[in-house]
Amino acid sequence: MNKVTQIPVSNRKTTLSKLGGQKFIVLLVVILLFLFFSVVSPDFRKYTTVMSILDYSYYITLMAIGVTFPLITGGVDLSIGTGLICYSLAGGYLIVHCGWPVGAGMAVSVLFGVVIGALNGFLVAVMNLPPFLATLCTCMITRGVGSLCSGRFGISWPTTGAPGSWFRNIFKITVNGTKVPIGFLWVLLLVILMAFILNHTKIGRYTLAIGSNKEATILTGINVKFYHIMAYVISGLFAGLASIAYSAVFSTVQPGTGAGFELEAIGGAIIGGVSASGGVGSIEGSLLGVFVICLLKTGLPYIGLQANWQQIVTGLVLIGAVLVDIIKKKRKAV
Repeated sequence: MNKVTQIPVSNRKTTLSKLGGQKFIVLLVVILLFLFFSVVSPDFRKYTTVMSILDYSYYITLMAIGVTFPLITGGVDLSIGTGLICYSLAGGYLIVHCGWPVGAGMAVSVLFGVVIGALNGFLVAVMNLPPFLATLCTCMITRGVGSLCSGRFGISWPTTGAPGSWFRNIFKITVNGTKVPIGFLWVLLLVILMAFILNHTKIGRYTLAIGSNKEATILTGINVKFYHIMAYVISGLFAGLASIAYSAVFSTVQPGTGAGFELEAIGGAIIGGVSASGGVGSIEGSLLGVFVICLLKTGLPYIGLQANWQQIVTGLVLIGAVLVDIIKKKRKAV
């Protein structure tokens, strides 16, 4: 029984030591990017720009928090982007067309995410499908289900001032005519909670152990299949929460969208220090990595770079993050 607990604890200590320096570097990059865009473009310093960055960060950060767990196991979850739209459309349909209370629609959105996450976990952990293939299949399924829920038309959750629009105040309130982004506080609380779960609970420690050495973890007697499934359930849960954040930020949810959101969340997690091969990662690092993505996507247009260049620059940053991970692994091997 001692071996069962000692291996994950060792992995946790090693993980923390690996991530400390990289998190500081990513935080420094976030600060430098903000200062750079602020100096180059006075418009970037406007309060409305900061608000747009935060609005964009909510749902990407929530997805990144969740997908950190499958990534640490050495897997991936490609279904969270189209899943976010699917869950939002399903909840919105029940609210708009079936007369359900907004709270019930929100609960269905989150529950839908958990179900898809459990399906992903079953396919990967029990059926032994490659994570890329399994979650790509559910990505296609959620995209189709979302279109069926909406009848191929956009769905608008209750707008500000309309009955049931209270859910928008979860992320943004107006005080004396000024919009206050309280959603960032909720995101920080979730980051703190999930960081504690990752580093101080069985779910987190065993997730790290699976990514570090799955075979050795099995030999210690840990129910690897259960904890492997739980990693994907957490990813689905946070995709469901992200769907609520997305619905609160945008007035209309369009079917057939969402493809690419998962890449931004996964990219943010990798920039924040999650190893591409698993076994290493942190929630706070994923948060910082997402803000690198958000600042690039929001700030590059202010210096005259359009969408194509934004994708190129973001891709180069991701390549750099992966190369850093590879170099660190080679140094460890030596």
